[in-house]
Amino acid sequence: MARAALHLGVRDLAVMAKVATATITRLEAGETLKPRTVEAIQHAFEKAGVIFTNGDEPGVRLKKS
Repeated sequence: MARAALHLGVRDLAVMAKVATATITRLEAGETLKPRTVEAIQHAFEKAGVIFTNGDEPGVRLKKS
């Protein structure tokens, strides 16, 4: 959802997170990744303006400009 909201392709996110394209594909398929890999992807999303929500509002949203 976050990748689509940013209009990013798999390759774009992989470059931003400094991981392999296959890693993004595995994440989106629901496979388990190493915690440091997930952190790298989350950091890339946050740097791009994604806010991860939790509690009563699980999911993601974009920072307001």
